[in-house]
Amino acid sequence: MVTRLDRKLANIRAGRYTRSDFVIADAKDSDVGAGVTATGFDYSVKPPRRRSRQEFIAQIEEIIKQDVVDIMLVSQSNLELLDERGAFFGSEVKPAIRGNLETMCWGAVRHGTYVQTPSVPFRDTNLARAVANYPAHGTDLALYSVSFSNDVDLDVRALNAFAEFRAEAARVGFKYFYEVFNPSIDLGFSREQTGEFVNDNIIKSLASVPKAERPLFLKTAYNGPRALEELASFDTELIVGVLGGGAGTTRDTFELVAQSERYGARLALFGRKINLAEAPLQLIVLMRAVADGTIAPEEAVRAYHGELQKLGLTPNRPLADDRAITEEVLTEAAAKAA
Repeated sequence: MVTRLDRKLANIRAGRYTRSDFVIADAKDSDVGAGVTATGFDYSVKPPRRRSRQEFIAQIEEIIKQDVVDIMLVSQSNLELLDERGAFFGSEVKPAIRGNLETMCWGAVRHGTYVQTPSVPFRDTNLARAVANYPAHGTDLALYSVSFSNDVDLDVRALNAFAEFRAEAARVGFKYFYEVFNPSIDLGFSREQTGEFVNDNIIKSLASVPKAERPLFLKTAYNGPRALEELASFDTELIVGVLGGGAGTTRDTFELVAQSERYGARLALFGRKINLAEAPLQLIVLMRAVADGTIAPEEAVRAYHGELQKLGLTPNRPLADDRAITEEVLTEAAAKAA
């Protein structure tokens, strides 16, 4: 079964990339790390209230039907619910599951203290079960994530867990994409040093991986233009994507799409930036337009607020505040572009 994702990745690998090939993924896998707070809010009611799990599934199904995103990343249990509803039947949206979740991702657990210590690997996804009925149900694509801590014992543990995952994925015919986070604890690095540390660990951790076990693409934090350009230009076999990070402002969302595409990324995989938006469907349409280059980030913010007005939704921030870039890593490049 060939999906839109397959065609885009083929174009990128063949050197035929155009901006329409930029991949947008919706990371709706927040339940594996956040619990009750993972589902976001229903802003169509006043005051806004948190979505139930079933309402969260319905929101995901709406986005799949919209057919703008290229990948829908969910937990294995939520993929089962979506399959029961026939959400992916006849769809060009590629389903993917979270293949593991290291402890740094448990930071949204209320009253938890997991992020105060270095991240350690954890995996409970059943790959064989997920792929058993694909393509009618399930999927053959997973996200695997790693965080390096500059600690020999912890990083060896992380690399061994990654090797075990790759071996299992190969046995059952599973593909994966590889997410490398910035360190979960403060290592005393500058932003530039963090980018260099992450880039080197990505390349080092894949150096002995044969082609049959290599990831379809990468997902990593945006550590600024220099780090992204270095990684994207190092090996044309590696397709680089960026993760969304915190919710930020709407301008942050569009600015990250624009900057990442400009400096060599070919994918954007956003979770909170979409899930916590007042109108996720409208936000996604404008993300696509920014990636395509048909609208600039600041203009897209204005257009988004216009959509909120049409829907009768109260924005989380006034337009003036929502036009601001609040994520420091985005500020420098935006100023140069201006």
